[in-house]
Amino acid sequence: MCTIEKRVTDEDVRKFAEVTGDSNPLHLDDTFAKETIFGERIAHGMIGAGIISGAIGMHLPGIGTTYLEQNLKFKRPVKINDLIKVNIKVLEITPKSKFDIAKLETTCVNEKGEEVITGTALVIPPK
Repeated sequence: MCTIEKRVTDEDVRKFAEVTGDSNPLHLDDTFAKETIFGERIAHGMIGAGIISGAIGMHLPGIGTTYLEQNLKFKRPVKINDLIKVNIKVLEITPKSKFDIAKLETTCVNEKGEEVITGTALVIPPK
């Protein structure tokens, strides 16, 4: 099991919007966001997914990991300045002739202990 933490900042959200072109005012405009069901700006859901990717690629299984698949369920919004804890757990490893495939449980929890993103990933771990 691997756990990492990342605070999602306003700068992260603005950079993500710039890189991806997703300038949805829900993420960038306080006035607009106040009128939504969330009542405030929220981070792009894929920022959380990106933090999961970083945990997998840098920590477990680690450097050299190749992503094959990721499924995600967005359970709650990630708010600006939320501290997100990503937990990665190996569920199974399937040996193949040239490499192994690892199935991972991926979970993001906010600082209140609420799950915000859950899912599973299939990856080729490094040798």
